[in-house]
Amino acid sequence: MRFYNDEAKYNPFEADSLRPHTPASAGSGRASDRSRAMTRRHHRQWRDYRTPAGARPVKEFLAKLSDEEVAAISAGMREVRQRGTIAARHLRGDIYEVRADAATRSFRLLFSCEGKYSQVLLSLSVYEKRTQKAPTQEIDLAEKRLKDWRKRTKN
Repeated sequence: MRFYNDEAKYNPFEADSLRPHTPASAGSGRASDRSRAMTRRHHRQWRDYRTPAGARPVKEFLAKLSDEEVAAISAGMREVRQRGTIAARHLRGDIYEVRADAATRSFRLLFSCEGKYSQVLLSLSVYEKRTQKAPTQEIDLAEKRLKDWRKRTKN
């Protein structure tokens, strides 16, 4: 992905991108530190859907956009990663929508929360918004990809 500021690159598909570094010696070793580690919150991270052939449709779509448009989508993804699905709109079933507005165009990214603790945010589809309502064919495509992903990762 491309970004304006090389010092603060954000790749939504990398778990540790822009995560603050905490030195190993930060804890005092007391019981309260250990209990805090045991009740550790599960960090959400973005993953992109891959077809059985290995193609990455969301990443390929983002590669065709301008830097500003990618930054707008990444900002929406970052907000969902930090705040959870409260920052997204529920569409149907397990499918949620991230809204991203660039200067001239608007985009929507469809995703699902996966994993034992819903810590994996699986991006399924992204499209340019042109109508008031989410296109049913995009939601159907996202559900089809989610079903395929679940079938392939169940093993």
